[in-house]
Amino acid sequence: MTKLVRTTSDNPDFQRLTRLFDDYLVVIDGDEKDFFAQYNQIYLEHVIVCYEGETALGCGAFKPLEGHTAEIKRMFVLPEHREKGIATSVLHELENWAKQSGFTTCILETSNQLKNAIALYQKSGYETIPNYGQYVGVESSICMQKSLN
Repeated sequence: MTKLVRTTSDNPDFQRLTRLFDDYLVVIDGDEKDFFAQYNQIYLEHVIVCYEGETALGCGAFKPLEGHTAEIKRMFVLPEHREKGIATSVLHELENWAKQSGFTTCILETSNQLKNAIALYQKSGYETIPNYGQYVGVESSICMQKSLN
């Protein structure tokens, strides 16, 4: 039985999972790691960690952007725990939390190499949008958006 815990980026399990995620992204994005790292070294107030017992299996977060838009960040599930619905649960909990916090839209960026992530977001109602912010002109990035209404 898994449980979802609302926390912050100070959570040691979240920090460990995101380090593993960063290591994984080096394989996917290679030289672009340093470019993306500058945008991921921020404090996040809205973090979800998925646990089975005391073991952290996956995580995700959101941060406020302008207006009523939240950006989904740092979605990751340990490879040995994928295909169990953990990412879907984390994403839906993040969306619920964002909606409870007054946000009406979620946006996100993912690598065009992460086919399973893209499929998850599409299945969850996200649609591809033009790249935004720091992702404009980054060919390996896919940006997506979902209305929470």
